[in-house]
Amino acid sequence: MMKKAKDVQHEVVENAHKVWLAGLGAFAVAEEEGAKFLKNLMEKGEDIEAKGKDQLDKAKGAATGVKAVAESYWGAIGQTVDDTVTKAFDRVGVPTKDEFKALNKKVAALTKAVETLKKSQAKPVAKKPAVRKPAARKPAVKKPAVKKPAAKPAATK
Repeated sequence: MMKKAKDVQHEVVENAHKVWLAGLGAFAVAEEEGAKFLKNLMEKGEDIEAKGKDQLDKAKGAATGVKAVAESYWGAIGQTVDDTVTKAFDRVGVPTKDEFKALNKKVAALTKAVETLKKSQAKPVAKKPAVRKPAARKPAVKKPAVKKPAAKPAATK
């Protein structure tokens, strides 16, 4: 059907070109033959133009019909592909667009809650460094005197 519409369209263009050429030829002859002949050619040109417009309108109508049919087929094919992909995603467990939106809302709410908790928990106040007290002195313990062994007498020779 598309080929037929293109053939009709091509024929219309070709006929229009022929009419144009005929008009140019007629103009050249008209200059030679005179006004009477020119008037006759103009009438014939109007007839051909009307026929050409009719053919062009028919071709446009056919093209519009073909376009509508093609669009409906593409729509059906697109819907079939969408359904198949959706079913495949369901089998594999891929979340849907709505599920992603719901998860994004939950994540946003949780993020907001965490930020609120962070703000509500005041930063721990830095503790003042502990003042060191000098260590308590232990009372001196007397150590018992260690007796040294008696010196040995010098050796005699």
